[in-house]
Amino acid sequence: MDSWPNDPGVSIAVHDSIRTTNKTHPVKLTVKGNIPSYATGVLYRTGPLGYKVDTSKGNTWTANHWFDGLSAVHRFQIDCLKDEPVQVTYRSRRIVDELLQRVKETGNLDSITFAAKRDPCKSFFKKVMTIFAQARTTPNIGVTLSVNMPGVSEIQSEKSPQANGHSSGIKTLHTKTDANVFRSINPETLEPEGVAHQSSLHPDLKGPLSAAHAKSDPETGDIYNFNLDFGAVCTYRIFCTLAYIYSILLSENYVILCVWNSHITKSGLSILWNKNFLEAIAPFDASQKAVWYVIDRRQGKGLLSKYESDAFFCFHTINAWEESLSTNPSKTDIICELSMYDNLELLHRYYYDNLLSSGKGHEKYVGKKREDTISSFARFSLPDIKSAEKGKMGQAELVYKADKMISADLPTINPAYLTRKHRYTYGVCDRLKSSFMDGIVKFDNQNQTSIIWEVEAHTPGEPIFVADPEGKDEDDGLLLSVVLDGIQGKSYLLCLNAKDLKEVGRAEMEGPMAFGFHGAHVPRKGKYGGDI
Repeated sequence: MDSWPNDPGVSIAVHDSIRTTNKTHPVKLTVKGNIPSYATGVLYRTGPLGYKVDTSKGNTWTANHWFDGLSAVHRFQIDCLKDEPVQVTYRSRRIVDELLQRVKETGNLDSITFAAKRDPCKSFFKKVMTIFAQARTTPNIGVTLSVNMPGVSEIQSEKSPQANGHSSGIKTLHTKTDANVFRSINPETLEPEGVAHQSSLHPDLKGPLSAAHAKSDPETGDIYNFNLDFGAVCTYRIFCTLAYIYSILLSENYVILCVWNSHITKSGLSILWNKNFLEAIAPFDASQKAVWYVIDRRQGKGLLSKYESDAFFCFHTINAWEESLSTNPSKTDIICELSMYDNLELLHRYYYDNLLSSGKGHEKYVGKKREDTISSFARFSLPDIKSAEKGKMGQAELVYKADKMISADLPTINPAYLTRKHRYTYGVCDRLKSSFMDGIVKFDNQNQTSIIWEVEAHTPGEPIFVADPEGKDEDDGLLLSVVLDGIQGKSYLLCLNAKDLKEVGRAEMEGPMAFGFHGAHVPRKGKYGGDI
């Protein structure tokens, strides 16, 4: 992978230069091209910012897996003063101060992680004791973002936070992960302000796990998620199959939760025993069906029906909507779209050693093993939802599974189309050209074709759709993505026309920004798209 270097976006250590790794004060970026004025607002990004820490014990602590890097939030402020070109400033901050300090002092991390490799020589007694010992550090919470989350305190100063001369309109900012906790972040300075549990929203939400990706109702702004409780009968409040579920689906009238094939063993106790998720997930079993649950969200009827399909794994759902049959309008199907994987191999690929272009780890991922780590855009149909019998298993139909070379993960859509039929999905693709991602995809689900943005040795992150307020078409808008130029070792905020994926502008940084997970754009004017 020498022709596509990406080490600067991966191997950022805590002791690295502060060039762009932890910018606590705004830094003006160099803008090139013409970023449209309707992009003004704030773009937040999450992700790990460093995975190696020099400790007082004389050793270097290392987070082995990409999902276990030290969480940070990045903030791009996009401004446009009257009759002047767009300006962009950037700041970032790690949000794991307590965790980082403990690692520096002790040389280890005592909390549950996603995939940390533990000491195999640790005694049975010590393992048993750690199950019952409460972790002494706050968790690493930094996968997704919620802006102005309903149900949490919005008490703040009388004056809304100011950002470079205008009110951001952002009252609260929270980071989330696969657990029942969320962290409050100062929307402007990015300082961590506290951690809360879902039980503070409702006492029944006492289980330890939840989806990092909640879904927002585009009309009311209400956020939907699940809370998973362990035990002899593992409970999602309405059913009992335990799995690692990263995101859910939402249609106009229903919540759809698919328990795909990432089943957690021993009723969740394996997470406590192994102190991580990955070792607690059972090997992929293609003979076990994925199960889809449909829950009423309008009239409080609870679980309405369930369906099954062939086994698969998924990180990111895309969208769901309801369609009446043209031949019989009284019958309604639920259409569900997502990025699907053939098995669980992707979870094992995302160790840092495998992502470094200069390392040897990625050499293990060739042929079918590499192809198994690439997703396909897929559509399922849950037929005749209104007539489905409660308690009887229906069959979910796989309508299409797109070719992997025109598909993507980290999918996003125009948020105005959440819960209703959309045509275009955007994401980052892996076409075997680098040890990580290598392009941005625009997928047309009407004819299952894609167009792709690609620049040699430039590794993009999740594209965020920003709608043109004067646009009429679904794809009237922009895509914002943070891209690493692997040759120069510097990152830039890329702005693409969403119609044709042509670059319209960029804001260049002084150095590299670590590869991240997800983001949220809050426009200066207009409606925030919510959790998608």
